[in-house]
Amino acid sequence: MPELQPLSFDHAPALLAFERENRAYFAAAVPDRGDRYFADFDERHAALMAEQATGACFFHVLVDGAGEVVGRVNLVDVADGSAELGYRIAERATGRGLATAAVRKACGLAVTQYGLTALRAVTTLDNAGSRAVLARTGFVPVGGVDLDGRPGLRFVCNLQVETV
Repeated sequence: MPELQPLSFDHAPALLAFERENRAYFAAAVPDRGDRYFADFDERHAALMAEQATGACFFHVLVDGAGEVVGRVNLVDVADGSAELGYRIAERATGRGLATAAVRKACGLAVTQYGLTALRAVTTLDNAGSRAVLARTGFVPVGGVDLDGRPGLRFVCNLQVETV
């Protein structure tokens, strides 16, 4: 089973490879990061590391036994005991329960390492896999949201109850 690790500078080459290899796959479900993301990757990665150092965000990568990144799970916009959860799993690694396991692990870290009491998440209505992961990990839908012109749902997870 791949390991969820805090994002570090050392992950940059494997993370860039992950994003490049899965760009079209991710763009089918979420807005594409755009060419600038890839052209400015080193600067962007350094900015993420600086942001993580402030405690405003907690970035993680899911690393397999070969050292390849097969997913990422991020907790962003940390404030008032809560954060926004975002995650993505490589196309070749889907369907094996990795997203569910990684989100569960991130929920545990949110409580034990980061002192959070709630998480928020959003997904498009047509992303049944993501909705299933959120449901399995204790998130409940709380309303609709527009995601770049696509209908979606907003979810919350109360980390003070044993749902994860």
